[in-house]
Amino acid sequence: MALTTEHLHTASELVSAAASLREAASQWRERFPAIRTVLVDALDMRGETPALTLGARKVYLAATDGHCWSVTQEAAQASALILTQD
Repeated sequence: MALTTEHLHTASELVSAAASLREAASQWRERFPAIRTVLVDALDMRGETPALTLGARKVYLAATDGHCWSVTQEAAQASALILTQD
């Protein structure tokens, strides 16, 4: 399932408002169970460009070919969110 600008808007709202990234991920999974959400350490994403920067929290878009994962800036190519916090 490709992400849309509406998904990005919702991700921005959830990640900004949640008390923790775990809470944001849980709320996302409830609303969009077909779109994966992964929480990783911010160091794991060094060198990558986030799609959204929300204070100390960042949202990256991930795409997959069914085997390998990559970070993308194109929502239409993305099928997952990666969340980090500095």
